[in-house]
Amino acid sequence: MPAAIELAMVIQGRSRSGCEVFAAAKNMEQETVFSLDRLKPPAEAPDWTDYLKGVCWALKQAGYFLGGADLTIESTIPIGAGLSSSAALELAAAAVLSSLAEAAIPLPELARLCQKAENEFVGVRCGIMDQYAVALSRAGQALLLDCRSLEYSYIPLELGSCCLMIIDSRVKRSLSASAYNRRREECAEATILLSRFLGRRLESLREVSLDEVREARSILPSRIYRRSRYIIEENMRVLKSAEALRSGDLPSFGYFMTRSHAGLRDLYQVSCSELDLIVETANATKGVLGARMTGAGFGGCAVALLEKSVLEELSAKLRHAFSRNGWLSPDIYVTSAAPGLQIGG
Repeated sequence: MPAAIELAMVIQGRSRSGCEVFAAAKNMEQETVFSLDRLKPPAEAPDWTDYLKGVCWALKQAGYFLGGADLTIESTIPIGAGLSSSAALELAAAAVLSSLAEAAIPLPELARLCQKAENEFVGVRCGIMDQYAVALSRAGQALLLDCRSLEYSYIPLELGSCCLMIIDSRVKRSLSASAYNRRREECAEATILLSRFLGRRLESLREVSLDEVREARSILPSRIYRRSRYIIEENMRVLKSAEALRSGDLPSFGYFMTRSHAGLRDLYQVSCSELDLIVETANATKGVLGARMTGAGFGGCAVALLEKSVLEELSAKLRHAFSRNGWLSPDIYVTSAAPGLQIGG
């Protein structure tokens, strides 16, 4: 159940003759040029240029004709912070390139093509959530997404006197180089083992109840048990969180955020000391309703739901806590639920 935030990736583009794409990333002061006729997956760790190439590859694979283009990229989204900068880059690039090609691609399809680019070209086995959130988010609402059927609906995220604080731990993480793919493999292994134990074919862990996982604990490696339990409990928390938001119950929503972080820390094991300190400091502050890490983990950001009146207090506490540990001061952003992809000009 994601929501877009008030940070943005902006790409401006114009057609050019030939089949080359020239892209200038202003924030990084980097440029690249590549041919649409020679798109090859990265042999080593990918960089931002591979996400652009992957989008071009996915669009061509889907039968869309692309021509050369000049792209200018500017962003206020921190890179490697777990705030979906890669998905934002993919969707913005796909929107510009398809527009230049005069191809009217529905937003859900555009999101799926961007996921394909990241999965099959870049080599990151990400799910579809980030791409759908970037493509389809609305202001003041969260996106409740069924990642299997791809059905989605909007949930009111009316914060009133509250706001969302995003705290960047400044611990950089690369999704493709992290243990993200390994977690996907562990969940697949859990599905196979539970299928054998329960005597029925399972497509995913969402088809298993928490009681069934507990019954199978003796036959599951401890690591696989933890992963299974986290996935099932988190699915339950998402649905309960949606109910809380529909009824305007922000304290319950905040509670589920905090429980989610505990699961990510203890069961899925994708947190880190900096993220745990952020959550602990936030939850020890009166006026904070809940907090959790966000993104794939192993660094990046946490998000807290809090009363606006305690923004300065929590910011000061977080900076002091990081300083006390000898860490870089965290970057802090304040946001509400924002609109996703916007195409114009």
